[in-house]
Amino acid sequence: MGLISLLWGIVAMLWMVVALIPLLGWGNWFLIPFAAVGAIIAAIGIAVTARENRGRAKTGLLLNGIVIVVGVFRLTLGGGVI
Repeated sequence: MGLISLLWGIVAMLWMVVALIPLLGWGNWFLIPFAAVGAIIAAIGIAVTARENRGRAKTGLLLNGIVIVVGVFRLTLGGGVI
């Protein structure tokens, strides 16, 4: 679960960079739910993994959380969220 959430977070980060380009901000509407699913996978990975092996899941949760925050900020800034 940790590796899946980490890879999910990396893909979400790459997608976030593309969605920051002007006129491609509509990608944030798809990016936020995508990153939310990655965060849920990471939370499950943290819950079921042994304490000393949670590094990947924690990193995946952090990456997906950053993507969600930046995506919401970008939508708010661009007027996508009213």
